[in-house]
Amino acid sequence: MQSIDKVGTFQLGDRSVKRIGFGAMQLAGPGAFGPPRDRDAALAVLREAVANGVDHIDTSDFYGPHVTNQIIREALHPYRDGLTIVTKVGVLRGNDGSWNPAQDAAALTVAVHENLRNLGLDVLDVVNMRLLGGGADHGPAEGPVEPQLAALARLREQGLIRHIGLSNATLGQLKQARAVVDLVCVQNHYNLAHRDDDVMIDALAADGIAYVPFFPLGGFNPIQSKALTDTSARLGATPMQVALAWLLRRSPNILLIPGTSSIAHLRENLAAASLNLPDEAMAALDGTGPTQAEG
Repeated sequence: MQSIDKVGTFQLGDRSVKRIGFGAMQLAGPGAFGPPRDRDAALAVLREAVANGVDHIDTSDFYGPHVTNQIIREALHPYRDGLTIVTKVGVLRGNDGSWNPAQDAAALTVAVHENLRNLGLDVLDVVNMRLLGGGADHGPAEGPVEPQLAALARLREQGLIRHIGLSNATLGQLKQARAVVDLVCVQNHYNLAHRDDDVMIDALAADGIAYVPFFPLGGFNPIQSKALTDTSARLGATPMQVALAWLLRRSPNILLIPGTSSIAHLRENLAAASLNLPDEAMAALDGTGPTQAEG
């Protein structure tokens, strides 16, 4: 059994959570659409994660849709004390698996109630407002956030949400959001090879707000880097363990949510908590950027 206590905790709303959690997106079918190939394996991964001390699970009812939340409920309900489940709203999946905006007050209200029902909860610990940006990958792009967050704030006043976060946001949108609500986290694309959010991470750390990188291992395009390969060989670790360890050392407000549908990969990810990166390894990895990582 892995110990993830070595990397400590960070505050997420009114909870102190361990810095390695679990992302549930891969428990649905390919592209987070449809059912998993092996539902029993998905249930087993969740139970193994919690048995190893994971107390922070990231999910959304638009994974599947509904699939991951229903699997989480089947695997873990009634939930143990201290387990924090974070979800996202703002997207509606098309019949073709497309990701479509669902950001008006009515759609957000429906989404919150669907998350509650499928997770079997009376209140959601944290709800991230997932913004849909530009381009084919829907990356961050400037746009309004006040109407969406005001709608979530009203749901919080009704007792359906404890805390609110932001996902896929720019620095400008973060500033807008903090003028509307108190945020407990930001969840954006960030990893060893994708560092657009360096300034944001440091600003959030100064204010005690968690930063939760999605695609911490590169997502659909795993990180490729000579520095990463060389460092992992020297340390007797896998490249993915080193990439996770780099994130943990990058800033104390970073909370990891690596996802997998495999118990073997789950254990590999959790073992990153025990990997100490020496200063020279950090220096080598810090020199890795998008150009070097693609080679």
